[in-house]
Amino acid sequence: MRRALGVSTWVWTSPLTDAALAEIAPRVRGWGFDTVELPVERVGDWSPERAARLLDTEGLSATVALVMGPGRELVAADRATVAATRDYLRRVVDAAATVGAPVIAGPAYSSVGRTWPMTDRERDTHYAELVEGLAPVAEYASAAGVRIAVEPLNRYETSLLNTVDQASHALAGLPPETCGIALDLYHMNIEETGLPAAIRRAGERIGHVQVSANDRGAPGADHLDWPAIQGALDAVGYGGPLVIESFTAGNATIATAASVWRPLAASQDALAADGLAFLRGLQGGAVEGDAPPRGRGGGNPHPATSAGNEPT
Repeated sequence: MRRALGVSTWVWTSPLTDAALAEIAPRVRGWGFDTVELPVERVGDWSPERAARLLDTEGLSATVALVMGPGRELVAADRATVAATRDYLRRVVDAAATVGAPVIAGPAYSSVGRTWPMTDRERDTHYAELVEGLAPVAEYASAAGVRIAVEPLNRYETSLLNTVDQASHALAGLPPETCGIALDLYHMNIEETGLPAAIRRAGERIGHVQVSANDRGAPGADHLDWPAIQGALDAVGYGGPLVIESFTAGNATIATAASVWRPLAASQDALAADGLAFLRGLQGGAVEGDAPPRGRGGGNPHPATSAGNEPT
């Protein structure tokens, strides 16, 4: 199955701004990407209306990443915090609807980096809180034609949802057509005993897929069994995009949040372009466009800027 291929703007910059997107969008479209992923770190960092016009001009589709920074909680939190988090998530849905994104994806349960031990009983209590907290947002999103995809993270970034099985159990009270699971191969490589098997277990719940090398570098420059991963996605009928998500070591805030302490490719452009070439080849097609040579792409087109929230 041939899927659209996308890239997150986090590869180059954080937080996303209108000016940054105006530079990134034509570049990635020129290389041959189909989709660009737009993180909403803070509502208002970028204009959904302006982004919609730009993407339409460039012939790009969009997905949207929700960002759970400090203070954004749907579990083990007071009512005011949950209400504020719901309001943020609704604004992310609004942004997605405006740019025509079918999904918002991210760890829509707790702030990234928040970990605490819990018994099985306490975990089930928090899963019930998650369903209660997320249900009205999922209903709001569904009315806007947007699906929520909840992302399990690795054990160092959360203690609530680390695996596909945990996410499936936690979200059992929500319809899969309105609330799915976002798979991030970086986190899965840490937490799952087998990636293809986990993908098959996620099945119809899969709402979004983010890809990278096991070290957050370019897909294909790693030890992952990509043909088996692609086969599992084909087997469950996932037809959404594969979005390259990585981060730049040139931004001090995001580098610290994502633990990116060294360059993961010859340049950020090379990371995106090489990943695109590998994924397109995996799907049996050639990349058309003006992508830089493999391993020799241009430098980071954006200066280090300060991120307001945590990446995922």
